[in-house]
Amino acid sequence: MGVPVDAVALEPAHQVSTLPRMRRVLVILISIVVLGGCGTSTEETGTTAALPTIDVAAYNLLVQNSDRPMVVNFWASWCVPCRSEAPLLAAAHLADERIRFIGIASDDTGPDAAAFIAEFGIEFDNYLDRPGAIKGSLGGSGLPMTLFVAPGGEIVIHHFGIIDDAALALGIDELLKR
Repeated sequence: MGVPVDAVALEPAHQVSTLPRMRRVLVILISIVVLGGCGTSTEETGTTAALPTIDVAAYNLLVQNSDRPMVVNFWASWCVPCRSEAPLLAAAHLADERIRFIGIASDDTGPDAAAFIAEFGIEFDNYLDRPGAIKGSLGGSGLPMTLFVAPGGEIVIHHFGIIDDAALALGIDELLKR
């Protein structure tokens, strides 16, 4: 005895036959995305300008001598969460001139960092801390990391991990209250 035919949910023939095609398309798209990152590096082509380097002492002078509150973002071109938050930071920089935005490419190469800046249209100052010494001196071990720094260099908020628009807005509001 079998299951009655009307009790079995039958899918239209066109839906069944499109599943393998959709899987192939998905595999091709994933391959394009993955292999897209394997293209010619900027070090080989020299198409991007080098970033100025910065060390712990220079960073400390930079933040201590700032007369404006600062948002300091530590990032790397290979960091997926950093790539996710880059458009938000680029837009926030353009929205409020009272806040100075600084980017520190940490544990990265100059050409890759410069390509990241160009890709996201980031217009605020960025520096290269190749060994990640600044991040380490501030208690950070991962990326991204964002600091909200009052004029004179006091760290008001130390945000570990990806920053969203709400956390960024709250941090900026806190800086502007001081």
